[in-house]
Amino acid sequence: MNAAPVTAPLDDWVSRLADEAVAFAERNGTPVKVASGISPSGPIHLGNLREVMVPHLVADELRRRGLQVEHIISWDDFDRFRKVPNVPGVDSSWEQHIGKPLTRVPAPHGSDAENWAEHFRRELQGALEGLGVEYRGISQTQMYTSGAYVDQVLHAMAQRGRIDSILERYRTLDRGETPAADGNASETDTESDADAASGAAEEADGSGDSGYYPYKPYCSVCGTDFTTVTAYDDDSTELTYVCRCGHAETVILRDHTDGKLVWKVDWPMRWAFEKITFEPSGVDHQSPGSSFAVGKDVAPIFGWKRPLGPMYAFVGIRGMAKMSSSKGGVPTAAVALRYLEPPLLRWLYGRKKPNQSFDVALDGDLPRTYDEWDALVRKTAGEKAQPGDIAAHARAVSVQDTRSQQLRELPLTPRPVPYKTLASVVDITTGDDEQTLRILAALEPDQPLDELAPLRPRLDRATAWVAEQMPAEERTVVRSEPDAELLASLTDEQREGLRLLLEGSGTPAPAGLGRLEDDWTLAGITHQVYGVAKVQRGLGADQIVKGDKELAAAQRAFFVLLYRLLVSSDTGPRLPTLLLAIGVERVRALVSFQ
Repeated sequence: MNAAPVTAPLDDWVSRLADEAVAFAERNGTPVKVASGISPSGPIHLGNLREVMVPHLVADELRRRGLQVEHIISWDDFDRFRKVPNVPGVDSSWEQHIGKPLTRVPAPHGSDAENWAEHFRRELQGALEGLGVEYRGISQTQMYTSGAYVDQVLHAMAQRGRIDSILERYRTLDRGETPAADGNASETDTESDADAASGAAEEADGSGDSGYYPYKPYCSVCGTDFTTVTAYDDDSTELTYVCRCGHAETVILRDHTDGKLVWKVDWPMRWAFEKITFEPSGVDHQSPGSSFAVGKDVAPIFGWKRPLGPMYAFVGIRGMAKMSSSKGGVPTAAVALRYLEPPLLRWLYGRKKPNQSFDVALDGDLPRTYDEWDALVRKTAGEKAQPGDIAAHARAVSVQDTRSQQLRELPLTPRPVPYKTLASVVDITTGDDEQTLRILAALEPDQPLDELAPLRPRLDRATAWVAEQMPAEERTVVRSEPDAELLASLTDEQREGLRLLLEGSGTPAPAGLGRLEDDWTLAGITHQVYGVAKVQRGLGADQIVKGDKELAAAQRAFFVLLYRLLVSSDTGPRLPTLLLAIGVERVRALVSFQ
């Protein structure tokens, strides 16, 4: 399948943001440069992935237009280790590392990563490669410790009075006041600071009893940032700090590379350093008093403007509360890609506007996601697809490769059998390839299938989902012996229904029913199963009947009987698929009565 270049409609959010990003960059006389910021403080969950996918989709759109765009991912690995998350391989002993940089915290037990940050960063890096995301990664540990930001740190300290006055206006939000306007504010905000509730960020902003200092050193003895700057000389750049551990020290800041700017200063400094023109952020960063709002006024101090920064809403997991990586146990992009093909995961992030929240279903609703995707694929293959559908599909299945300057297609399953069917078959066969092939080959006898390769990678995703995520109540266990008690209690109508299923009506199909094994295909079995209740009511087995509640109730009752006889449950996989998987001989053995 060849993915055509996107011809995006006017109401397509990716195209609109791409237009705005170009206009913003042109107004500021700089190329478009998009950015994401990821803190590897714990599992980098599917909510964090939106931080990457929004700028990626915008960058990819501009690359398709032939424009040069760089996507930066800033790994905030020099941030402090705030608390011990609930993740495998970690215990209470990690509490001793609270306050240290993430790159100086040991990785969880069993990991071969050099440190905590690398352990969690690597998992996302692998997922991004699979998703086709091209970017340049920047380690903030490397930037700070190499001295790359020395001039910016000294400038921030020299301008600390001005920065403090800006932050003070936003601190008033906690006191129920409205911040005054700042003469250095950049372009008109899309959000209304005055009307929103207080959202001052929780992190320290550099204020203290000894004055305001936007730089936070890590202690040279205990390695934590439980430090307080007590004095600073602008001329010599001598900085004195004391630590909670009791250590006190005076350093020359122009030579000191073991500390960082506080977050509300650090972020706008980096916008200026990298000349970022587009960087989205989550709801928590855009409320009044939070880092993105404050950054509007702080960025001009470093000679830059706050980038174009749309707010993105939360991403949830079906059946789970709002995700928090510090709590652990939340699905990451790598986990999602065990069950979702990369184009599908890209599509989930591309079909919703950034300010619209959405859920990723990894539970029993996951097959429905595949059904929706397959419907989109069929629609785009026809002539009735809307421009938005075409754009969403094209962005999901391909990316613009910056090296070849060509569209690169992502892996798709050549023969996309419905996910629910694959999951049902894998569940019944417990993943046995030979049995799986036998059943799936019978689904479409007019399209020969002599190997499983055309069903991959979807089959592999379904296999993993059945083993790891399929709800226990939906698992199928075929009976090993007939239910003698149930068979003995059958009514005359139920016996007649089972006889029709197995032996037919004496009238050939399609109006009648033949023997069950006469047409042992998915279509043939479907005709047989759905035709029993019709024939019992004097109708043709192939007759289309709408609105007959009595017939519908009779069919449901017959289906329940079959499920009870076959799997000791009232529900299960679609009956035609189930019968096909069990095999005609075993079906006869389980539903035959004396």
